[in-house]
Amino acid sequence: MTETSLVVDHLKLKYEGLFNPAELYSVISGWFFEKGWDWYEKMNQEQVTANGKQIRFVFEPWKSGSDYYKSIIKIRMLMTDVREVEVEQDGQNLNLSHGEVKFYIDAVLMSDRNKRWHEKPLLWLMSIMFEKYLYKQHQSKMRVWIKSDVDDIYNKIRNYLNTFKYTYHS
Repeated sequence: MTETSLVVDHLKLKYEGLFNPAELYSVISGWFFEKGWDWYEKMNQEQVTANGKQIRFVFEPWKSGSDYYKSIIKIRMLMTDVREVEVEQDGQNLNLSHGEVKFYIDAVLMSDRNKRWHEKPLLWLMSIMFEKYLYKQHQSKMRVWIKSDVDDIYNKIRNYLNTFKYTYHS
């Protein structure tokens, strides 16, 4: 069985105000494609309620750092009470959404991504020894890289959401 180690645990981001859900999705998926991550959308749900739409996404993009390690970033995006609104800016009417968005970001480093070293007990023991003594420096580099990528996507999302400085009156 592969070993997983948690690198980032529940990094949170909360925003309430105007945003464009399709554009937000594009910003997130575009960033992962730019950085060479393989995209995996685990969940995409939408429910219409009396207060507005409830939208839930779970993304689990992954990237192979080597033949042995695999990095996974899990992003849960929850949008609640999303309502369509029309906003005027510079004489133009924009169709945006108003609601609350919450993000939870986790990052995991998985060793033996191809499950080759856990087929036999001797190989499993060797993999533990390699990880503990030989691959220790490589593993620490992988942890730094995944933390850096999490910080980068977190700032990208935060900067995108902070660009909506319009006023909305219901």
